[in-house]
Amino acid sequence: MNDDHATGDAPLCLVTGATGYIGGRLVPELLAAGYRVRCLARTPRKLRDHPWAGQVEIVRGDVTDPESTAEAMRGVDVAYYLVHALGTGDDFEATDRRAARNFGKQAHSAGVRRIVYLGGLTPADVPEGELSPHLRSRAEVGRILLSSGVPTAVLRAAVIIGSGSASFEMLRYLTERLPVMVTPSWVHTRIQPIGVKDVLRLLVGCASLPPDVSRTFDVGGPDVLTYREMMLRYARVAGLPHRLILSVPMLTPGLSSHWVGLVTPVPASIARPLTESLRHEVVCREHDIRRYLPEPPGHPYDFDAAVRLALRRVREAKVATRWSSAAVPGVPSDPLPTDPDWAGGSLYTDERETMVDAPVRALWRVIEGVGGDNGWYSFPLAWSLRGWMDRAMGGVGLRRGRRDAERLRVGDSLDFWRVEEVEPEHLLRLRAEMRLPGLAWLEMYSLPDGDGRSVYRQRALFHPHGLLGQAYWWAVSPFHALVFGGMVRNIARAACREPEDRAKSPALRRRRGSTAARR
Repeated sequence: MNDDHATGDAPLCLVTGATGYIGGRLVPELLAAGYRVRCLARTPRKLRDHPWAGQVEIVRGDVTDPESTAEAMRGVDVAYYLVHALGTGDDFEATDRRAARNFGKQAHSAGVRRIVYLGGLTPADVPEGELSPHLRSRAEVGRILLSSGVPTAVLRAAVIIGSGSASFEMLRYLTERLPVMVTPSWVHTRIQPIGVKDVLRLLVGCASLPPDVSRTFDVGGPDVLTYREMMLRYARVAGLPHRLILSVPMLTPGLSSHWVGLVTPVPASIARPLTESLRHEVVCREHDIRRYLPEPPGHPYDFDAAVRLALRRVREAKVATRWSSAAVPGVPSDPLPTDPDWAGGSLYTDERETMVDAPVRALWRVIEGVGGDNGWYSFPLAWSLRGWMDRAMGGVGLRRGRRDAERLRVGDSLDFWRVEEVEPEHLLRLRAEMRLPGLAWLEMYSLPDGDGRSVYRQRALFHPHGLLGQAYWWAVSPFHALVFGGMVRNIARAACREPEDRAKSPALRRRRGSTAARR
């Protein structure tokens, strides 16, 4: 062990893949457990929006590059290998092999006391040569790291349940978008899924394993389900109608990946290796990890509980930032800034903004006064029709009006909206309470632009519920330019008519002065 290890500081963990699904969620868990963290990233700027970015050391490098990997290993106690080349091309196995060999070699040279790797669960009765390339490569990486001379813990997991996990996103989109499915035969394959919170708990725990422990561990949740059963249970937890699933034998893995690519936004380069892996049964053969890391009360999460956590952001309407770039995740199953655009489920947006020749205070007064007798500043007939339709379907319609003609507070009803957030002179967020096949929000911002002017920014968001929700969005989207576009223009004009604040605008006083001089 080199001198850097004996400083008396908290152990230092190196996390590779911090811009990825597991790595980005592991870092705050390690920090909470009292570890120091260094992140190795090819593009460090991708980590700058994480709330923990200022609490870790971020170094530029690549696990295939010996020089940058060696530098990143200096003083490291525990090195997490959470990268793989899935989706990078046909030669991903060779890339994975080269990266793992380099990582193990540099860890050994630096005196790292433990490597922790998250790999894929493989079937017991299938020779490695017959595995899918994806699972075969994961198994090979594990073997390479175990032979590095550094004590290594290889956790082997099947489907990880959490928003952002490619396997879970594929399950989510297939189930939500298809009430009737003609599926490949792999829907009858038995799988032992595990919740992301349990995976992270085990990864953190592996940092403190005894030095003589160097082996693989199968990890999974309490349920063993077929893919078909997982889709049906997802539908039940998500409140979707019962799904009709029919399997046919002629859909090969290649055809399956094209089918998945057609139905879901998961890229075909990722969908293909995942669907190829689904032809193998992946069930834990042992649970030895429990001898070293006992399960706390309530763990491991069963499938339904893990899905509920993955859907929590939708249920609680946490859409303050972009769906795939939430600034501060509430639980590890929430989206992160580095998650791909297709993670987190569908969230459709209509975003518009305009310059306003009036100060923020005047613009805010108009924003806070929307609804009720003031209306919605665009196409009144369309709003009235939507209110009548809602009442006909048993909804609240537009009849509720507002509590106060000038002020809004969180929790107020506002026509068929509910006030979810108020930041004075900055943000009003409304959550729709009309009858919809999904969840909807309307955000209105007043932003300073200097020189006494402001910017009005408006964002409508819709999270569809099943196929009907998808159809609803595309049916109404042609009218958004008329309704939401008109709303932006008319709110800006109304702000300019605010006499008190308009008179206080420095830009307008100078403009009036120059006009008087010309006269």
